[in-house]
Amino acid sequence: MPVFIANYTNRQGETKEVHVTAASMALAKRDLRRSGKIATSIVPQPTNSKPTKAKAPRTDLGQSLSKMLEKRPGVRDKALFSNKMAALIDAGVPIVRSLEMLASQQTQPLFKRALTAICIEVNQGTTLGSAMRRWPMVFDRLMVSMVEAGEAGGVLDETLRRLAKLQEDVAKLQNQIKGALGYPVAVLFIAIAVFLGMTIFIIPQFADIFKSLGAELPAFTQMLVDLSGFLRSPEYMLPIIAVIALAVFLFSRYYATPVGRMGVDRVLLKIPLFGDLILKSATAQFCRTYSALSRAGVPILQALEILKQTSGNAAVQEALDRARNDVQEGISLSKSLLSKQIFPDMALSMLAIGEETGEMDAMLSKVADFYEEEVGLIVKNLTAMLEPAMIVLVGGIVGAILVAMYLPMFSVFQNIS
Repeated sequence: MPVFIANYTNRQGETKEVHVTAASMALAKRDLRRSGKIATSIVPQPTNSKPTKAKAPRTDLGQSLSKMLEKRPGVRDKALFSNKMAALIDAGVPIVRSLEMLASQQTQPLFKRALTAICIEVNQGTTLGSAMRRWPMVFDRLMVSMVEAGEAGGVLDETLRRLAKLQEDVAKLQNQIKGALGYPVAVLFIAIAVFLGMTIFIIPQFADIFKSLGAELPAFTQMLVDLSGFLRSPEYMLPIIAVIALAVFLFSRYYATPVGRMGVDRVLLKIPLFGDLILKSATAQFCRTYSALSRAGVPILQALEILKQTSGNAAVQEALDRARNDVQEGISLSKSLLSKQIFPDMALSMLAIGEETGEMDAMLSKVADFYEEEVGLIVKNLTAMLEPAMIVLVGGIVGAILVAMYLPMFSVFQNIS
């Protein structure tokens, strides 16, 4: 019986080779599909070679490492894909041809491999949503569920446009938060670097000069000189660095546990300004995503599972998980979430109105718009408050060191006079 050599791509994006014995190429493809493998290429084995057992694929360490470090597509990349796919389908281009065109234009290796494999699967009869589900590193569950709902309802192009709008709104919200948090973190890093640089390299030079002049150092200057000697001494610094590294490691391990993440995320929600920012951004994302899922026709239990996975906060995840159980028992979503006391009352009131009127998607979309504006206002106020605070911090550090260096000069001048 003929032997065929087939190549296929697994879920990790790795290309594998397998030998299949079948009466024809069509039957070989069928056997591969039944085993969960979609062939990217299949050719008959040359007749002058003997059938061999499938060898374990050789592991190229460099290739495996490069695939692990490959950049995953971001929210904007997915939004661009959704927009292009919707436009092509709306123009009457077949799905397979659309996927081929988008794969040829894709520059990211992981995304390109995923689209190529999905194109082959769709060409062999697999639905687009099912093919996308095989690539969780590229397409998240939200994207897959909305595509499946669009295919089931025959409105894939419209669903993809809504998905693109949702992804663009999520990306905008994320950029606002990153902008609010990125500025103070960057300035704080610069302040620490300036302080360490002046303390370690500049203060010792002045200390030697004052010592040679016989000047008596004031208490503040002596404190900085002692601190400089402490920071320059490996005998003291190595244990401190080891303790800090151990603390970071233990905290990361603690945060990786469900209890640890829940505790830390609850504390984050109570931090002034930043907690309000996190809560309102989570509310905006919940309303925007649930509105899109509801309009696409995704069942409520499935939608809540997706919302739980995309919330980004353990406290919000727990509330949505309990709400999902309540909805299964017949309790309305708004009443269930109201008892959890996580989301703002105004958002839940609008949710209840949407449940009563049947205009869930419209109501939640308006709530999302409102809280996205609130997030933008908080970011603006936060930036306005932090900019002068950071400038004062950096100026205070530099000024304190300069004062400490100039104070001994007065005693030197007195001795000279």
